[in-house]
Amino acid sequence: MAEVILHIYDVTNSGSDKTNNTIVHINKIFKDRIGLGGIFHSAIQVYGDDEWSFGFCEQGSGVFCCPSRKNPLYTYREFMVLGRTNSSVFKVNQILRELSREWPGTSYDLLSKNCNHFCDELCERLGVQKLPGWVNRFANTGDAAIEMAENTALRFKQAKTEIVSASKVAYRFLVGVTSGSTGGDNPLRNSNSGIPRFQSAWFKNLVTAGAKPSNSSEIETREGDVVLQHQRQHNSAHTLQQTCHNSERPLRQSSQQLEQTLRHNSL
Repeated sequence: MAEVILHIYDVTNSGSDKTNNTIVHINKIFKDRIGLGGIFHSAIQVYGDDEWSFGFCEQGSGVFCCPSRKNPLYTYREFMVLGRTNSSVFKVNQILRELSREWPGTSYDLLSKNCNHFCDELCERLGVQKLPGWVNRFANTGDAAIEMAENTALRFKQAKTEIVSASKVAYRFLVGVTSGSTGGDNPLRNSNSGIPRFQSAWFKNLVTAGAKPSNSSEIETREGDVVLQHQRQHNSAHTLQQTCHNSERPLRQSSQQLEQTLRHNSL
């Protein structure tokens, strides 16, 4: 059995000291004082002196390793022991090879497939507890917000036809009532002569004042506003993801280098 250790870093490789200091300050407030979370990079150490993580790259696997606690791209923060794995060194190396194939660098996504998601997957295969919720809470919250916006736009689109149909039916009903109240036998008018005239005038004013139901073009305009708002949210998240690609860019390692590291761990 071997300990599985989680290493956590503050993401401070933006190239701007002001931005880096802001991130550290945010992490201190939201994690240390409030306990909600922050902007973190994580890596897993098991069997050996190296830690394993995941990041964006244009070619090859996004899985990479470096000496534990010494990733030069970030500022080291803390570590915690997640448990002990029953997997042998051979089994762990096999798991890492599989993950290297399953997690290409181009599949990186800031909200849905980042270094913290990789560490969760590795911990699950090692049979130990996953990362604490605060490590990746900001990404999970952003992903949930985008999903909610997508669902809202889809439901609005599905409801458009029903809204248009119901509006047309209601409009025809109002026109029919106002037309019928001007002539012909009307039992309600005979029984209460004052009310029908008031109702007729009220319906006519309602119709002539432009209180017609929204037509399909108006509904589509409203739908377009919702979809446009969703696209803006998605584009903002995409821009943030592109900005953070460099912050999650792994130390470039070829497949041969990864294999050499795994063989060294086995020895």
